[in-house]
Amino acid sequence: MSSLERLSIGPAVKSLALQERAKLRIPGITQLLSKRPDQFAPNVWPGYFSRAHGSEVWDLDSNRYIDMSISGIGANILGYCDPDVDSAVIEAVKSGTSSSLNCPEEVELADLLCELHPWADMVRFARTGGESMAIAIRIARAHTQRDLIAFCGYHGWHDWYLAANLAQDCNLDGHLLPGLAPRGVPRGLQGTAIPFRYNEIEDLKAIVARHGRELAAIVMEPVRSVDPAPGFLDAVRTISQETGAVLIFDEITSAFRLNTGGAHLLYGVEPDVAVFAKALSNGYPMAAILGTAIVMQSAQDTFISSTYWTERIGPVAALATIRKHRSQNVAKHLIRMGQAVQKGWISIARETGLDVSVSGIYPMSYLKFNYPDGQAMLTFFVQEMLKAGFLASGRFYANFAHTSDMVDAYLKQALVVFRQIQEASVKGNISSLLIGGVSHPGFHRVN
Repeated sequence: MSSLERLSIGPAVKSLALQERAKLRIPGITQLLSKRPDQFAPNVWPGYFSRAHGSEVWDLDSNRYIDMSISGIGANILGYCDPDVDSAVIEAVKSGTSSSLNCPEEVELADLLCELHPWADMVRFARTGGESMAIAIRIARAHTQRDLIAFCGYHGWHDWYLAANLAQDCNLDGHLLPGLAPRGVPRGLQGTAIPFRYNEIEDLKAIVARHGRELAAIVMEPVRSVDPAPGFLDAVRTISQETGAVLIFDEITSAFRLNTGGAHLLYGVEPDVAVFAKALSNGYPMAAILGTAIVMQSAQDTFISSTYWTERIGPVAALATIRKHRSQNVAKHLIRMGQAVQKGWISIARETGLDVSVSGIYPMSYLKFNYPDGQAMLTFFVQEMLKAGFLASGRFYANFAHTSDMVDAYLKQALVVFRQIQEASVKGNISSLLIGGVSHPGFHRVN
């Protein structure tokens, strides 16, 4: 069966029923905010999958969709069930994934990551993005023997980061980063994480003017929604050197989208530490914290240790993913797919007269309807694209299994739905067309 042959898409009865069960057993329904069904289309988005392959996903009712949305929140960069990665993992499973000894693949992976990033000397491993950022912060604080963190962007769920959402007045907690509640974070951490805006170097200079050498680290994503302004990353690097703060690039989301390795390599600015997860291992849990020897050795001056950081599957999956990514020039394909989607969004918006914003690096593209009821419009888009067999949303994360035919079919159907949105906009009845109400917008980032 061709990947573009349409199956009859019926209601996700089993998937929706399981969501109701999950509400009773799992706080928040899922383990990841970005996979909550109400982030897409309440009472419509299937939520659960029975299998996945390439860029196709089957729900519990055997409905088949082309995933033109988040590709496992960007983790499955080669596509689902990649044969090369999976075969390497299967061989590792047959040989044993854990024992009283360490797996040699972690040394091999450390060598490969330092080869890709010649500025780095040493590596520590974890298995998830949030914990790997917490490790990086711990190392930076141990190295500098300071407490304060200046940050830009989103960096996970741990206390060090959510401390930024603690206000002087507890009634204002959560004001800075709406959607990321800091309840449960010790109030004693208030003021230890200080935000600055991306491409606004004066913000960071103001932090330095006030806190100077109290800074343990400057933490940021080198790129996400927009490119760095000329000289911005260099200025951040200079400030980190002048203050003695450790410069940490969070590459959990950006890495392996534009090249093989960290996106910062394209800008010629070397951090002290870089953190990787998501696309590093094509959906298998794996994370890496790279750094210079002088900084990374400080990991031995504190306690950072976990049993499951020593298992074998993660390193094996990462080795296979990186090698295929490099040999197949995967980044070039991701850029091409994302560029086609962004140009398509702009074209069909122009054709239908809808006001939309299109942003993001090509492999990670974002769509927004610029209307007071824009969230309702987006929810309707998700709802109607599902009926046509597409997992769609306000995001498109490209993977290596996406094809030009998939993009063309997706954009052809998106044009149909955009026309429906335009008609509903004129009538002012978009919300009445939603089956399950308006989706939750999620949280807002400090960019």
